Amino acid sequence: MSERRVIVYPPSETGGRRVRIDDRVLGTAYSLHDLTVFLQNAGLTGWDELDVAESGLIEWHEGGPEVWEP
Repeated sequence: MSERRVIVYPPSETGGRRVRIDDRVLGTAYSLHDLTVFLQNAGLTGWDELDVAESGLIEWHEGGPEVWEP
């Protein structure tokens, strides 16, 4: 997983952030928990919300792990 590019896009007008790994969109996360589940399902097993929030693997656009609404 460390070689894969994880992007969390800016919050949409209706809330939530689109999540992409490489060229694959995983869906829209509405919380850090949602993002953690997406990444676990994509192979980042054993990570919890704190691991995800502090990871240097994730490219956050327009806000970090605490921003989920516009």
